[in-house]
Amino acid sequence: MKFKLMAFLAVWMNIALTFAQAQTPQSRIYGRVLDADGKNIEFATAALLKDSALLKTTFTEKDGLFSFDKLSYGKYLIKVSVVGSPIYQTDTLVLTANRAVINLADIKIKAGATNLKEVNISGQKAFVERKIDRTVVNVDALISNAGTTAMDVLSKSPGVNVDQNGVISLKGKSGVAIFIDDKPTYLSGADLDNYLRSLPSSSLDQIELMTNPPAKYDAAGNGGVINIKTKKTKIAGFNGGINLSLNQGELSRSNNSFNFNYRKDKINVFGNLSYNLNNSFTDLDLNRKYKNDDGSAKSYFNQNSYFRRHGNTFNLKTGLDYYASEKTTWGIVLTGMNRISKQVNNNTSNLSNASMQLDSVIRAENIDQIKYQNAGVNLNYRHKFKQAGRELTFDADYLLYRNQTDQTYYNFSYLPSGALKYQDILTGNLPSNIDIYTAKADYSHPLENKWKLDAGVKTAYTKTDNIADYFNTANGKTSADYEKSNHFLYEENINAVYLNMSREGKRFSLQAGLRYENTVSNGHQLGNLIKPDSSFKRTYNSLFPTLYFSYKLDTAGNNQLGLNYGRRIDRPYYQDLNPFFSPLDKFTYYVGNPFLKPSFTQSIELSHTYKSKITTTFGYSWVRDEVNETIEILNGTYYSRPANVGKTRVANVSVNAEIDLTKWAKLNAYMEFAKIVSKTDFYTGFLVTNGSYFRTNPNVQFKISPTWNAEVNMSYQSKLSNVQFLLGSVHEFGAAVQKKLSAKSTLKLTANDIFRDRIFNGVINNLAATEANWKNKQDSRNFVLSYSYRLGKAFSSPAKHESSGADAEKNRVKN
Repeated sequence: MKFKLMAFLAVWMNIALTFAQAQTPQSRIYGRVLDADGKNIEFATAALLKDSALLKTTFTEKDGLFSFDKLSYGKYLIKVSVVGSPIYQTDTLVLTANRAVINLADIKIKAGATNLKEVNISGQKAFVERKIDRTVVNVDALISNAGTTAMDVLSKSPGVNVDQNGVISLKGKSGVAIFIDDKPTYLSGADLDNYLRSLPSSSLDQIELMTNPPAKYDAAGNGGVINIKTKKTKIAGFNGGINLSLNQGELSRSNNSFNFNYRKDKINVFGNLSYNLNNSFTDLDLNRKYKNDDGSAKSYFNQNSYFRRHGNTFNLKTGLDYYASEKTTWGIVLTGMNRISKQVNNNTSNLSNASMQLDSVIRAENIDQIKYQNAGVNLNYRHKFKQAGRELTFDADYLLYRNQTDQTYYNFSYLPSGALKYQDILTGNLPSNIDIYTAKADYSHPLENKWKLDAGVKTAYTKTDNIADYFNTANGKTSADYEKSNHFLYEENINAVYLNMSREGKRFSLQAGLRYENTVSNGHQLGNLIKPDSSFKRTYNSLFPTLYFSYKLDTAGNNQLGLNYGRRIDRPYYQDLNPFFSPLDKFTYYVGNPFLKPSFTQSIELSHTYKSKITTTFGYSWVRDEVNETIEILNGTYYSRPANVGKTRVANVSVNAEIDLTKWAKLNAYMEFAKIVSKTDFYTGFLVTNGSYFRTNPNVQFKISPTWNAEVNMSYQSKLSNVQFLLGSVHEFGAAVQKKLSAKSTLKLTANDIFRDRIFNGVINNLAATEANWKNKQDSRNFVLSYSYRLGKAFSSPAKHESSGADAEKNRVKN
């Protein structure tokens, strides 16, 4: 697969670059920069602009000369700047077939009125930026993000929590929709976890956190939207970067990526290729105490599961933009992922009587062989009208997911003496196919008095086909297990339209939107010898309003108030609607639920920002028919199934601060306190849970020298009670150091969970006549060595069209 991907990338680049080269005229603009005394100026900055857009920059040589070569015909401007002096700008320069080379007259730069003894230039972005409808996290602002994965970056982002199973929540609310470059991942559960852990942090630029996303976004995701923006060099000429990393804990892992951008005139080719080697483990202890009606002990169950995972993942994203004119752009984007992985669970279960005397021991080796493939194509169109800000975009997407899982579960039962009691083998063949088709159009139109109108339409069609064929082998005989086997078909069509109005003033800004979505779904479980056919059909319509405003209390903008409100929906994952039994081990099963209803959330936030440094936010949300995991015990067997758990209320207050402690030390800190109240008709009776938690993740950055930086960080979350689970507190400490080797290369070393405190534990409540608790250890203490090298030297070019029409469906693909 690695060879196929590399061959495809090479062919793609060769075709695109050949096409680009064929259109490039041999034209040139050059000149020389002198000071007031006529002496050559070295390292003056020369910038080339076309239609007010910066195409590329360069520095003058020792002789003061600079040059921009191989330019297309058209109108240009040159700006020349020298520190401490006014910027020089040429008149409009026109390249034509008759005037393909322009030699500028010597440019003389006069010194400014102020003599600067020392100039300190800092290009480091703030870790967190606040906008009217979202919070933006700059990934590279933290050294410790280097050489890690997208999941690690998310876990350090303010308000984001990643639990032991890879489930992501935002400010206490689960059901978060994950987007990549404004396009949904269409993944959830284990698939989303695996994908984010295979995506190198080196390919990420920003994380956008939206608790109330604007009407332009799909309404899916009760917890809001997290949009992961990848790096795009957007540069004329050839530019790119290579990032290599080695992660060493008890096991070795690696994340590596190569990204490139090549622009010639009307053609822009871009791409990112990454490879992830995953070696990880989970050491899980699970204890259960079964009770009699009077509460006395009936029996005990103690289980240790050691999950060992190994896998290779290749990710490819490549595309081409064709600038048909200054106003019109056509584009195509191809994406692909191939993951081959293996998980082995060595499981030992001790069953004891009421006196804790051993009755039997069950040893199991559960093997999952997984081959996961995803491919997608996006066709996009963008047209800018003559009126500034007026724009039309169109996207059409097709995505496919193919997952083949082969399971082999060996079970051996022993007497207390160690003699073999019985043995059996359960095998499973689980192919899963998902196809998604979407199309959308968006239109922006500026109005009078700084108002702006946005409108759009979208349609999405999803088709899934899931098969689970299980077989039992005992005493040398193999037979079909119809109780676990099933074949589930599901189709869904979502149609949407939205309208959004916004105005950004000097002190007061406002944005209001309304989205309408129509959903039609059909599910069909095919029967077998012991199960009859079953099917369901649902149709529902919903309105989703959004509102944002911000107001600067003073003209300097030192104090700013913000308010936002939104309503959202969380549709069930496709596979969660499938009423089948999936074994995790001999005593634990996952069960689907065809009766799941969509849940709806309304949320409101009030915030205050001081000097863009400290933001305090008060939030409140209420959820109807929230979907959550529930655990049921039947005859000693554990059944985990999703269910609508009723009504949930979440109130929280958070503080995000970025404070300069000294000239060489800066503090980034996030603190959050939340209270969660849930009310549900549980299978053990009506259940009310009332819990609260405190979470913080501060880090301090040190500027040691112009080429050395360092960082120390920690995270802490207190105990949390939510519906059926009581989660224990968890914390960890880390540190990082960075050395800038040159203008293009950087070396970083990171230490994570230095004291190995990141251990998950908890209690499962409200089990019928059962007590249960668990403890979970992972390979969290590790050291990451990463190296990055930047290719190219230009800096900017016109922006490409990056969004697509596939908005929320990816987030509902679950394995």
